[in-house]
Amino acid sequence: MLAAAAWALLAASSLILGAFIAQRVAVPPRRVGEAMAFGAGALIGALAYELVPNESLSDLEIWISFGAGALVFYGLDGVIEGRSSGGSPGTAIALGALLDGIPESIVLGISLALGGSVSVGFLVAVFVSNVPEGLSATSDMKTHTSSKRLYRMWSAIALVSAIAGGLGYAGARWLPGTDGRDIQAFAGGAVLTMLASSMVPEAYEEGGRRVALFTALGFAIAAILTTLD
Repeated sequence: MLAAAAWALLAASSLILGAFIAQRVAVPPRRVGEAMAFGAGALIGALAYELVPNESLSDLEIWISFGAGALVFYGLDGVIEGRSSGGSPGTAIALGALLDGIPESIVLGISLALGGSVSVGFLVAVFVSNVPEGLSATSDMKTHTSSKRLYRMWSAIALVSAIAGGLGYAGARWLPGTDGRDIQAFAGGAVLTMLASSMVPEAYEEGGRRVALFTALGFAIAAILTTLD
């Protein structure tokens, strides 16, 4: 359980890396969009090859869990969007990163519980996708928020992600009558909904048409990385 939390913390630590880059370098919005698109493609690849295995496609219970994850994320995202309306874009991105990080970290915990090792493809996908979120939000907030406060915020989000990773591991190992596939599918539905509702549109808004190519590249690399698991 501690190992799962540590892996989730590592994946979420790239939020802090993104914040650090934003504090030191003025990164053009187009580059942020391209990085975000690459991360989105990598997450789509990891989802396609790992979260819904071929042997589970005919299992109705898996799809019910997948749909439930999508609906839960959609509902929570709507609540956060409503509460952050009128606030800065950076605040909305930070809140989104918190909500995104929970299902992503749960997946990492589940992969460790079921396979004895963390999914390399998914770990890389999460790490890469977090960098532009930390970068974009920090770039927006740094003019009115101190560096110390920003780093505390991202550290807190990383800590919540670590806790979610530990809980994902516990759920897959300790819940009676489950092999973890239902939890995995639930998290998969949440992550895919997150990509479609926020990450992909934000990438296109920042980077334009070229982000489509970066998304395809991210997908291809994630697919190749799954062979290392």
